[in-house]
Amino acid sequence: MHSVSMQGRQAPARRPLKKLAINGGYTLNGNIEISGSKNAALPMMAASILSDQDIVLHGIPDLADVRTMIILLESMGIEINKNHKDSLKFNASGVDSRFASYELVKTMRASIMVLGPLLAKYGEAKVSLPGGCAIGARPVDLHIEGLEKLGARIEIRDGYILASADRLIGSSYCFPKKSVTGTANILMAATLAEGQTEIVNAACEPEIVQLGELLNAMGAKIDGVGGDCIKIEGVENLVSAEIEIIPDRIEAITMIIAGIITQGELKIENIDPSHIERPIDLIRQCGAMLEISERSLFVKGPDQILPISFETEAYPGIPTDIQAQLMVLNSIANGDSKITETIFENRFMHVLELKRMGANISIDGSTAKISGVSRLNSAPVMATDLRASAALILAGLIAKGETVIDRIYHLDRGYESLEKKLSNIGAKVRRID
Repeated sequence: MHSVSMQGRQAPARRPLKKLAINGGYTLNGNIEISGSKNAALPMMAASILSDQDIVLHGIPDLADVRTMIILLESMGIEINKNHKDSLKFNASGVDSRFASYELVKTMRASIMVLGPLLAKYGEAKVSLPGGCAIGARPVDLHIEGLEKLGARIEIRDGYILASADRLIGSSYCFPKKSVTGTANILMAATLAEGQTEIVNAACEPEIVQLGELLNAMGAKIDGVGGDCIKIEGVENLVSAEIEIIPDRIEAITMIIAGIITQGELKIENIDPSHIERPIDLIRQCGAMLEISERSLFVKGPDQILPISFETEAYPGIPTDIQAQLMVLNSIANGDSKITETIFENRFMHVLELKRMGANISIDGSTAKISGVSRLNSAPVMATDLRASAALILAGLIAKGETVIDRIYHLDRGYESLEKKLSNIGAKVRRID
């Protein structure tokens, strides 16, 4: 067992702007294992603040966002040890700081999820406002409103959220718009609040469900997680717990699409089919063969891909996080399709890059209209965000020639060893400086 502390507990050094080079046109065949979910791991890491005892998380993916959260938690005095390859043990009994600096929060918006736990456990927190986001506004006002409902005193000063409370008091808060990180923050804060808290119009994502499972294992009293209304009875303290992180459903869908567009045959292992039912039903419409087992899925790409139209929605609908990847599929489908983005206003930034590769896409407000082409062509392109990175890699897999993708550091935030996984099933992909 050894500490994962990084020198000096300071912000990670600026990443070199590495690129990814892909030679397209190869069929993907074989087995691929899905990593643990980043979006499940990050809030559960933040939840370790709530207990003075050990919290052990198994199946943590090795990602830039996870490493940033480790640095942030260690900067507060939390001891983090690595049990083995993908298990971390957190102990927050030595917390000596309630501060989350801009240098860390600006690199990862999920850092805002330390606000609720710090406030609930220690009665104070100073957390940087996250700042801008490439895919659109992600306001933290819902986090602040919810915590104020629980009795927190909050002011914004010099770009920081300053929060304090003698003890949070249970109350009812209705999210005007579903928010995953907002739900996570209020849920964690409410576990140590006095009395009962009701969260209405809560996010229902599997990652929220697992956060609730961890908190209950720590001694919280939570009912209704996974539904629109969550009820929490506050307790005096939380204890030790351990949990296995759920598979990353977004990575799973990305790999399914990779198999389809390259006309390959893939067995995708370590998945939870119940988390991706709606996307699977949608993807079947393109003509692919999908066979589902208890923890795996076999996909075989069709000879001719049929277009599929959809709108992004909150869970259990089609996630915004797979919109860009499905657009690549539609780009080479036989016919026309429409994709309407309802979650983020700027999540079509990948469209211009796909058009550089020969895709026929036009934007009309929040709807992208796609007319399939016979094939894409290689081009130098630039990733603008995490999911755009994945979409450009998918496009590169089927493009004629070598595609070079710049700003690939976005990819490392959410996909563990993706180029290695793809290389193992037949892709020709490598990193270059």
